[in-house]
Amino acid sequence: MRSKVVSLLKKPMTGIIISVFVGFIVGAIVLGAAGYNPIEAYGSMFGGMFRKPKYVSQIIINAIPIILTGLSVSFAFKTGLFNIGAEGQYIMGTVTAAMLGYYLSLPGIIHPAVILVAAFLVGGLFGALAGWLKARFGVHEVISTIMLNWIALYFNNFILSLPGVKKTGTQASNEVLETARLTFMGAWKKSDAGKDFIRNNPIWGDFMRTDVHWGVLISIIVVIVAWYFLNRTTKGFELRAVGFNQYAAEFAGINVKKNTIIAMFIAGGIAALAGAIHILGTNPFRISVLPITEGYGWDGISVSLIANNNPIGCILSGLLFSGLNYGGGSIQSDIGAPSEIIDIMIGSIVFCVALVSIFPMIADKIKRKGDAHAK
Repeated sequence: MRSKVVSLLKKPMTGIIISVFVGFIVGAIVLGAAGYNPIEAYGSMFGGMFRKPKYVSQIIINAIPIILTGLSVSFAFKTGLFNIGAEGQYIMGTVTAAMLGYYLSLPGIIHPAVILVAAFLVGGLFGALAGWLKARFGVHEVISTIMLNWIALYFNNFILSLPGVKKTGTQASNEVLETARLTFMGAWKKSDAGKDFIRNNPIWGDFMRTDVHWGVLISIIVVIVAWYFLNRTTKGFELRAVGFNQYAAEFAGINVKKNTIIAMFIAGGIAALAGAIHILGTNPFRISVLPITEGYGWDGISVSLIANNNPIGCILSGLLFSGLNYGGGSIQSDIGAPSEIIDIMIGSIVFCVALVSIFPMIADKIKRKGDAHAK
């Protein structure tokens, strides 16, 4: 029994599960202290997540950008870098998608493919700039990427200030062309047959009532490719070696500076893909003037931490993060409790995830006690 407990505590997933559980307990305590019934509140929240198929669909849609920004942060972390700039890289992806989606005329399928490649390159170069500053001048990527976030925000607003870019009477750009959109069976859903299916099918019809789009599949493919690249390729090994110990990597003949730039290029490209997919896949298919950053990159940091910086884990943590935020609105509308309780829960989960290294220490202590009793 003792050996099973030790083995279980040493698994990273154990710490994450305990952290999520602690987050819910903290949320319950805060709800109770505020005079609300935690069971009723959580029932409302989970109902807001799973009561209807369209709720589940919307949670998946909302999770796509934060899964990819989380993957961006996770990828950089695996290579020894802390990519705070996923927010700015995301914005650069949205700007690229909005401009090429409207001004570039190409056939369907080819059009979004070209835009996604272009967004990856633009975001990659934006991220690589931070990598180059670190490799060339020793500027820490946390500082440079934070500054680049604001540059991206003002670049977004500058583009929208150019003549003819804004849609008349709005503070937003024109919607991307139909050929550029990633909507799933969009034309069919507007047809009489599609409308009848959605109206008469209580499960799949309701699920497709939202802006479900091909970005779901694309994001999963990107996560798998990133995981494979890091763990099954020579270049991925080099990047991880630099992240694990750059001095040992340099001693082994690995070009640390070059790999730093490459790592930030890939991380920036992934975050930009999140922005491009969001613009091409969800209504209103355009960018708008930003008074502040939208938060997808910041949420990606939390998603990455909850996933313990595991690329595959970003899918699950992104869905959890999206579900909690989406279901949190039901707490406020149903029982009047503040939806900010969800932020407290997420903060508690992230805080506990930061302490997951304590569980292997506890496991070692239990093992030593067991060995001592055996003697």
